[in-house]
Amino acid sequence: MNERKYQGYISVLREELLPAMGCTEPIAVAYASSLAREALGELPERIEISVSGNILKNVKSVIVPNTGGLKGVAAAAAAGIIAGKADKKLQALEDVTFEQRSEIAEYLKTCSFKVNHAQSGCVFDICIKAFAGVHSSFVRIEGHHTNVVKVEKDGEKLLSGNEIYETDSKLTDRSILNVKDITEFADTVKIRDIDGIISKQIEYNTAIAEEGLNNDYGARVGKILIKAFGNGVHNLAKATAAAGSDARMNGCSLPVVIVSGSGNQGMTASLPVVVYAKHLNVSREKLIRAVALSDLITVHLKTGIGRLSAYCGAVSAGAGAGAGICYLYGGSYEDIAHTIVNALAIDSGLICDGAKSSCAAKIASAVDAGLTGMEMCRSGSEFKGGDGILESGVEKTIDNVGDLARIGMRETDEEIIRIMIKSL
Repeated sequence: MNERKYQGYISVLREELLPAMGCTEPIAVAYASSLAREALGELPERIEISVSGNILKNVKSVIVPNTGGLKGVAAAAAAGIIAGKADKKLQALEDVTFEQRSEIAEYLKTCSFKVNHAQSGCVFDICIKAFAGVHSSFVRIEGHHTNVVKVEKDGEKLLSGNEIYETDSKLTDRSILNVKDITEFADTVKIRDIDGIISKQIEYNTAIAEEGLNNDYGARVGKILIKAFGNGVHNLAKATAAAGSDARMNGCSLPVVIVSGSGNQGMTASLPVVVYAKHLNVSREKLIRAVALSDLITVHLKTGIGRLSAYCGAVSAGAGAGAGICYLYGGSYEDIAHTIVNALAIDSGLICDGAKSSCAAKIASAVDAGLTGMEMCRSGSEFKGGDGILESGVEKTIDNVGDLARIGMRETDEEIIRIMIKSL
């Protein structure tokens, strides 16, 4: 691998593997709101919020961490205004005190909040307008979770960036990613170049999974899987990832390391690989390489789909995890490619209807697809090009999945959002 591409792959990992507390969409709303309060310079008396449909669906039903169980766009905004620290971005609510929880709940009752469905055409769009007396502030985040494109006070621009809509133009070009080069990178990367970021992912995501397994969060999917089906490695890999989501979707304040803007994807891509690495008693170095491969496969699969869509992101991360586990078993590029194609043949089409407790069960399903795809490959079995959306060659199949999710499921996404908005 040439040095330019090598450094590009490291940059992708650094850009994607970010710590975040709670579901990233409500945290992005809290981050934007903390910026609006900061720009205004005083406590707002009235808030107007406009968010895209995909933000609405991912904030509606998930608990905002450190708020005492509050849900929804207004709750996330209130938390950001009262207690958010803008300099911490996706960890903006990390330091909320017990007293501030009461303040957030009271502020929700006394301040006027208006939440609108934005019609900008941007899948990821958050606009916050804050008013106090004759003064106002405005903040817009667009494209991805921390991409602040505008900050204003009383109509005067304090910060202005390019409106990028659905692209990640400020990030490393993801077109450099392909399965063959990702496998070569995993084989040859100097461990010192990625150890810090991958180790943090393993540490953070393992901690929240243990929290989910040891306590009763949400629907308790992870705990139920263990109780029903035992501690075999296949089931433990699914249950561990699901338990992390149980905790994260239901208000746990422990941070996770995200992938493709999603904590659920960050956990799905990493935790099953960690479980299998322990089972196989592989070296720490082999684990780091396998998790990096899983992360990069996940990002590669998500690139053609987009950050938010009607296509459940756990499917991509589950395929990534299956590929990472195949790598732990000594799988070649061809084995990893077959594992990915098998996994995509099984679970593609699983819908995203917002962040909530059932995400844990979808994660378990996606990990199962990845593991099934891996075991098929180990047994010399594979789905063939021409079967459904599959084509000969892993990259062509990945392209097809991207088209299916980004283009084919666009109307599905709109219908999901319409259904969910009815109950707001």
